[in-house]
Amino acid sequence: MWFPGTQAPLWHARGTLVRGVRVLDSWVLGMRVLSMRVLAVLVSGAPVLGRWVPGRRRMPGRRLRGAGVPVLIAAGSLLVVAAGSPPTGGASPSPAGAAPPAMALLVPPQTGLAPSADPAGGSSPSPAPVRKLLPADVLVVSGHPLPAGTAAKVRGVPGVRAAEPVDAARVRVNGSLAAVLGVDPSAFRRFAAKPTAMNTALWSSVANGAIAVSYTMGREAKLPAGSQVEVAGQYLQTLQVGGLGTVGIPGVDAVVSDATARSLGFPAGNAIVVSAPGARLSTLKSRIKAAVPRTAAVELLVTPAPRTVGGTQVTAGSATTGALLGPAQVVAFLNAALSRVGMPYVWGAAGPTAFDCSGLVQWSFAQAGIAMPRVAADQARTGPAIPVSQLQPGDLLFYHFDPTAPGYISHVAIYLGKGLMLQAPQPGQNVEVVPVDLGSGFAGAVAVSPAVAAAVAGNLLG
Repeated sequence: MWFPGTQAPLWHARGTLVRGVRVLDSWVLGMRVLSMRVLAVLVSGAPVLGRWVPGRRRMPGRRLRGAGVPVLIAAGSLLVVAAGSPPTGGASPSPAGAAPPAMALLVPPQTGLAPSADPAGGSSPSPAPVRKLLPADVLVVSGHPLPAGTAAKVRGVPGVRAAEPVDAARVRVNGSLAAVLGVDPSAFRRFAAKPTAMNTALWSSVANGAIAVSYTMGREAKLPAGSQVEVAGQYLQTLQVGGLGTVGIPGVDAVVSDATARSLGFPAGNAIVVSAPGARLSTLKSRIKAAVPRTAAVELLVTPAPRTVGGTQVTAGSATTGALLGPAQVVAFLNAALSRVGMPYVWGAAGPTAFDCSGLVQWSFAQAGIAMPRVAADQARTGPAIPVSQLQPGDLLFYHFDPTAPGYISHVAIYLGKGLMLQAPQPGQNVEVVPVDLGSGFAGAVAVSPAVAAAVAGNLLG
């Protein structure tokens, strides 16, 4: 999966925020984004807990007790951690061992992926074919189910072509936190990256009760198609991995059917994916905000095209600009990253003794007092793109290796200078220093602005 290169870049002195022309592929500037941060709140009187609740192994369908309900924000948008959350619809908690009401609507997945039943009109065992793909431009999401009719109001906003309700939560998949969407496969697949959208077998498996995981998660967390995983939301279930397919919204690790999501305790219909190709994004966001409850967050899933003002590159629709890393910040960041050399790669890990690629970047910047988003695709938005000829130590290098979503950034490395980079490569390997790779998977480089990074992360340190 990794192909180290040897080409050494040339150095040039930094001046303003912009050091040269953009070199990231055009799709990077319009990438889907979904970064997350923890918001310390109390839900139903329970303290927020961002970790797994220890205890003995439970059988599928058993309710998990004792966990709080972390609410996570996607640069202003919410994803609810379903583990230990109150049942949706105001229902009282099930007694220990009792199946949640939604279980009556779902046949637990069996070997061979037996179809699930959903009399409420949700997922179908035979998803409809894709007629036309649509970009996912906006996410509306709330910590609770959205009122009936909200999606219809959003569809009525000028410029909106489609608005699809989904269930959004972060849950444990084989013990690792993952952002999961509960969807109607027939309606949602048109929003996915083309190779994933066209994979009818994958969406049929989702409709039949399986979980489809992203290419990166499947490969690096060792979850091949056909394997069994424990998914721990409010209730614990064992699901079969129906296939690997990245939907193209960075930060979303997996999808299940809406029926399966509700059997896991996801809040029903707490999010809406909106497509409005060609709409003016700032105006679109304002109009959607006016159409949804004030408690719901509205987040753009695409990055507006950069423009140049007085020699400084800024993002249209954003007031956030700022200087690049200072010398002391670069030293602290690189020293922290180099101190992790030799530590193991673990998918989903963000330190201090195990890392995945973006986790290493986030942790190392945190040691320098700089907030960074968690996923590589969001980290690519933390400053201006720069040409290879102007690389300097502390810049970030980005790569795409995902055949199920070719435009998805799936790897990040740290430029050290003198043609070397530091990375957390893949499972079975350790954090390492290698020659810079400028091969076919190279997507471009970014010079980090702490102010922009903090805005993308949505969480200022300190």
